[in-house]
Amino acid sequence: MLNIPNILAFSRILLAPIMFWIILNPDFFTDSGYHITWNYYAASLLFVLASVTDFFDGYIAREWNQMTMLGSIIDPLADKMLIIAAFLGLMMIGEASAWAIYIIIIRELFITGIRTVAVSEGLDIKASLAGKVKTVVQMIAIGFLLMHWPLGSTLLWFAVVLTLYSGFEYLYGFRAAILKGNNQ
Repeated sequence: MLNIPNILAFSRILLAPIMFWIILNPDFFTDSGYHITWNYYAASLLFVLASVTDFFDGYIAREWNQMTMLGSIIDPLADKMLIIAAFLGLMMIGEASAWAIYIIIIRELFITGIRTVAVSEGLDIKASLAGKVKTVVQMIAIGFLLMHWPLGSTLLWFAVVLTLYSGFEYLYGFRAAILKGNNQ
């Protein structure tokens, strides 16, 4: 079912590769006579727009009772596509540590796999506060790195720590849900 929250999630999926292309092609701006900072601004603007859709799709889905199965699948997928596109682009241009990006991507893929198993088992494991904070810190780190601001690398490693912590917390919640389901 296509509704406003799902359209917003799909827009994130469309914006992610455009942002990725902009990160990797600064010559597009400099060859057109613009200063390299326009590349940073364009990529950052797309990232912020896409990130804002993440907030609004969830808010609208809850407030207007427009939650759908498609939305529950496409929303986290769109989030991962946006975050991974930004981090990979930043890594490829040398603005982010390959190890930090590797850890983040592996955790995201692993937890997405666990989430898929949970859904197939009829388990509902909500994102924790740590998971939400992790996402916000990742987004702030991406913003700093896209703009080439100081503290970007520090924020990235802080995001790595939160990413690992929230991943372990998610695994613990998954384990508890499985054990609870087996005891019933």
